[in-house]
Amino acid sequence: MRLGMALGYWGRTPDPRHTELATEAERLGYDSVWTAESWGSDAFTPLAWIAAHTRRIRLGTAVAQMAARSPTATAMHALTLDHLSGGRLLLGLGLSGPQVVEGWYGRPFPQSPLTATREYVDVVRQVLRRAGPVVLDGRYHPLPYDGPDATGLGRALKPVTHPLRPGLPVLLGAEGPRNVAQTVRIADGWLPLYWSPLRTELYADALAGARDGFMVAPLAQARVCSDVAEGLRPVKAMLGFYIGGMGHAGRNFHADLMARMGFGDAAREVRRLFLAGHREAAAAAVPDDFADEISLVGPRSRIAERLDLWRAGPVTDLLVIAPDRETLRVLADLNT
Repeated sequence: MRLGMALGYWGRTPDPRHTELATEAERLGYDSVWTAESWGSDAFTPLAWIAAHTRRIRLGTAVAQMAARSPTATAMHALTLDHLSGGRLLLGLGLSGPQVVEGWYGRPFPQSPLTATREYVDVVRQVLRRAGPVVLDGRYHPLPYDGPDATGLGRALKPVTHPLRPGLPVLLGAEGPRNVAQTVRIADGWLPLYWSPLRTELYADALAGARDGFMVAPLAQARVCSDVAEGLRPVKAMLGFYIGGMGHAGRNFHADLMARMGFGDAAREVRRLFLAGHREAAAAAVPDDFADEISLVGPRSRIAERLDLWRAGPVTDLLVIAPDRETLRVLADLNT
């Protein structure tokens, strides 16, 4: 099982530790470093900066949001950064949810998310292969565009720049069972948001068809500390925000996932409290058991025991969200 480090997206300002942590992760032998985006900083620019300060570590987006860019624009970002980094990019994509897609990007959330994702990946792969002009008779991403307001002058094109790697890996952030099954069919890897090494049976059928080299790369918060309850506080704060705030009261993919993992009543309570404006109470309502299952928190000996569970399953890459060098170092030591 390879180790990656997930930096997430910026908060109010850039985190001055990110470049330092990325270079430290590379020194410790981590395989990859990952960035994200929501409605603030983007995923690609920080990776370009990190690429300039590193030599070996792979560079991933977990995730770049599909609604933010047309698939050809995303492919341009990918092939550009792949060239600049010497072939180190891992392109992780995610659809996001209706609240962000319509509220921030000003686009309709697709009625068929699986179709929209499949078309998006198809176009990205066509650009990267550069076998010919990019053409798609698609519902969401037709190329050339032929909608009712088209001029009729659109021309099928292929990229002027030759991609460095036609097979640049494409990974998908997917949560629902059908979405995960499609990810296994069309992508090179899967980026689970919440992964419990105690519940691998939830995705056993979907992953049974994965080809050799398919990446299963979940994100997990990690922290070496003496007090487990204290170490779980940031995990629960994150879950309170995602379960309660990253979605509409009637349509929240993160809450649905928590329910499928056996915590449906708690998910509803977290969402109720968050939407009522009680954010701290929402975080407190996240069960410690759930937060603990999907993270690596506690003394070194405890993390060592739990890391064995992660290695025993189908995970190929563990993407740790770690706040300090000591946690990065301990995980590197334990994973050798």
